[in-house]
Amino acid sequence: MIFRCKNCGGNTVYSPERSKMYCPYCESEDQEEVVPSEGMFNCPACGGELKIEKYNAALKCEYCDSYVIVEERTTGEYEPKLILPFEKGHKEAEQILKDQFGKNCFLPDDFLSDARLSQMEGMYVPFFLFDFDIRYTISAIGHKVRSWTSGEYRYTEDSSYQVERTMEVPIDKMPADASYAKPDEIMDLLEPYDYHLLRSFEPKYLSGFLAEQYNMESEELLARALSKAREDAKAITEGTIDGYTSMTGRKDDSSYRQKETTYSMFPVWTYYYQYHDKTYPFYINGQTGKLVGTPPRSVLKILLYSGTVFAGFLSLFAMWNIIIGSL
Repeated sequence: MIFRCKNCGGNTVYSPERSKMYCPYCESEDQEEVVPSEGMFNCPACGGELKIEKYNAALKCEYCDSYVIVEERTTGEYEPKLILPFEKGHKEAEQILKDQFGKNCFLPDDFLSDARLSQMEGMYVPFFLFDFDIRYTISAIGHKVRSWTSGEYRYTEDSSYQVERTMEVPIDKMPADASYAKPDEIMDLLEPYDYHLLRSFEPKYLSGFLAEQYNMESEELLARALSKAREDAKAITEGTIDGYTSMTGRKDDSSYRQKETTYSMFPVWTYYYQYHDKTYPFYINGQTGKLVGTPPRSVLKILLYSGTVFAGFLSLFAMWNIIIGSL
């Protein structure tokens, strides 16, 4: 399906800046109508053949640039229950990269060029959100040490206490991405997301962006989500223990009860920069603007900089010799 403008027939898209559907051709708002697909592999706008990859849920037609939502991959078992719409638009995502790396003098010249940045794509990444009840227990011997001086002697007192803490910690909406293609560690670094802005899924949010259906089952992600949930429960339980100089003989134990698991989609801007046969990926949280990625360094610029510094050193050395020689 596509969303077509009732006024001009153009492809309407969801605008993060306006938080509504918008036609970039006639600039009308909330004037969209649904045009269903007649066949999964043809664009509803121009009829061109779509190159649909294995897990595409939304893609861009290479012939007319319309954003097509693959109905078979966004309905039924593949319909997300929740979605976090994009809050950061393309221009704002570009500016985030410029603000972060604009003063880096060793970047390749075209790293932040308009032509390169125009290739940045917004994508909805599939996630499962896990709800747990975690029971976390810490047992240890807590030590309180105090020292004082009396006359010529220094005294130290070590008082020991049995420490027991058990916390019942509800963990709601622990995210784990359900995409083989997206690196788990990178997706974790893009957190946190503001769940107050979660919305019930509507296909219109996908218009203007790429999207991927889940390609990992929730059972595959349970251990990863549970590990993250336990770390949160551990930190909360540790926060109740205070006033001890040290603890020894510590033992941690936990149990859990899994509750609801919710299929969702989260917004991510992706920028892939190719340099010397190597791809440098950058990811921006489409809601908060958090950026993850390491840029390449231009070897030529580094050499030129080093040469300039070395030439300056030789000049100073020569001047020093002249001054010394004149004394």
